[in-house]
Amino acid sequence: MKKVFVIGDSISCYYGKHLESMLTGKFIYDRKGGTNKLEDLDDCTNGINGGDSSMVLTYLKSVVEMDFFKPDYLVLNCGIHDTKISGNGLQIPLGHYQDNLESILKLAKEHGIEVVWVRTTPVNENTPNWSKEEIDRRRCDIERYNQVADAVMNSHHISIIDLYQFTLNLGYDIFLNVDDSVHFNDSTARLQAAFIAGAIWSFAYKVIVTIGENNA
Repeated sequence: MKKVFVIGDSISCYYGKHLESMLTGKFIYDRKGGTNKLEDLDDCTNGINGGDSSMVLTYLKSVVEMDFFKPDYLVLNCGIHDTKISGNGLQIPLGHYQDNLESILKLAKEHGIEVVWVRTTPVNENTPNWSKEEIDRRRCDIERYNQVADAVMNSHHISIIDLYQFTLNLGYDIFLNVDDSVHFNDSTARLQAAFIAGAIWSFAYKVIVTIGENNA
């Protein structure tokens, strides 16, 4: 069976449990975390959270030669941490983000790993109990980073799952609670998992679905 390995932010932790069951029978599912964690990158979620693009790159460099890491498909996302407001800027500047993505793809190619990119999900700027100053991520930044990631992925002919637009189209009652500006409730996570699972099935059977540059 084909092996799927997931590296993603905390959003992937929510849809991951549903995604694993949806792929059962045709794919072997695994992800960063648990026995596949690196102690120096543990983020108090047993190492499951992929973190920003620099953390993803560090993780991949460390595990790419390890026996457990032999995926046919690396389902990859990073962006929600990169776009976190930090001091006078963002956690990972846009140019650095682009460079990290290029390095990640180069490393994957060198080891014969097919990358499937997942676009970064939208954030809630209308969290009722937060002031605008308290919001630590903004949709405009997510969109800018997604556009850069789109360009990088398209230039390398990488399949893209547009989880951003899919999630945005689900409406307003999608977030975990009124105080959460990033994470999604379980019904949303289940729909996200179904969307990703369908795309992975399509890729495995060579029905390639990507978003075009003009749709970014």
